[in-house]
Amino acid sequence: MSKISYDTPVKSLEGESGTLDPYRGRVLLVVNTASHCGFTPQLEGLERLHQELEGEGLSVLGFPSNSFLQESREREGVESVCRVRYGVTFPLHEETPVNGAKTHPLFVQLKDGARGFAGIRRIGWNYTKFLIGRDGSILKRYSAKTLPENLVDDIKRALNHHDYASTR
Repeated sequence: MSKISYDTPVKSLEGESGTLDPYRGRVLLVVNTASHCGFTPQLEGLERLHQELEGEGLSVLGFPSNSFLQESREREGVESVCRVRYGVTFPLHEETPVNGAKTHPLFVQLKDGARGFAGIRRIGWNYTKFLIGRDGSILKRYSAKTLPENLVDDIKRALNHHDYASTR
């Protein structure tokens, strides 16, 4: 089973540099978001997951992406949609390419560790989701059409079992 590297550099939406290390030991749900997409209302469900399961060890991480030309290019635009309109409080990061030559290293790892339909590596659309176990194992990839509320069982299984693979 592939794992993410906690040394992977990331930048917050506010431009602060860091890594994934603060999330070591937590279950992660990594999502490539977009402010101007038909799936943008999923932010409500993602925020609900964050609110309900953060205390149990879940961290939802949003990575706004303009890979499909549906994201604001300015931080303020992302904030107004995500933070103001949808009330998002989970961590958001700077605009992140998820496909092509400039794919962010995290998404290279995620796509290598959990391929999509028919083994396709490329992310097909905004709101593709990746579930990562407490040990950094890339557990599962979900399509953009998979609603956040349909992830609860898998997330709870990952939260309650350090060895998720043996519970599937």
